[in-house]
Amino acid sequence: MSELSTLARPYAEAVFRLAQDEKDLTGWSLRLKSLALIVADTQMARLIADPVVAADRVAGLIIEVAGSDLGDRGSNFVTVLAENDRLSLLPEIGVQFETLKADAEGTLEATITSAQELSQAQLDELVAGLKARFNRAVNVQVAVDPELIGGAVIAIGDQVIDGSIKGRLQRMSFALQA
Repeated sequence: MSELSTLARPYAEAVFRLAQDEKDLTGWSLRLKSLALIVADTQMARLIADPVVAADRVAGLIIEVAGSDLGDRGSNFVTVLAENDRLSLLPEIGVQFETLKADAEGTLEATITSAQELSQAQLDELVAGLKARFNRAVNVQVAVDPELIGGAVIAIGDQVIDGSIKGRLQRMSFALQA
């Protein structure tokens, strides 16, 4: 995973600088999400990994699937990735781009996974706590995972705050085994 991050970082930073110059962070964010979905497709992933298929052919196919919203610069980006055998990095490039975008906008991306659906009041309280703790605006995605038994897990970047019953039970189990 860290190798993917290392390989993807220069591409993410380059696209981020380009997006800033164009004043189009949102547009590039959407392009990268679309491209990540395309290369994550099982059949497309096989084509990308197949050494018999020419890089320009794979790039052309991705550009065609992405459509006109990709634009000339987006098409050039896909071509460069294909020439350098880096198309499989697109999902990680997108993740790193979103982190750079959030930093530039002064926001944090958080995922709150709870055992049960949260009420709006509970969600508002959690978001307010996160804003106070990190002193930044917080964009939240919410998910439900009944396996947590109770509580919630909050993921912000590489930080995880595990307040779930499942997490507490696991920590207790490890402590008892030591």
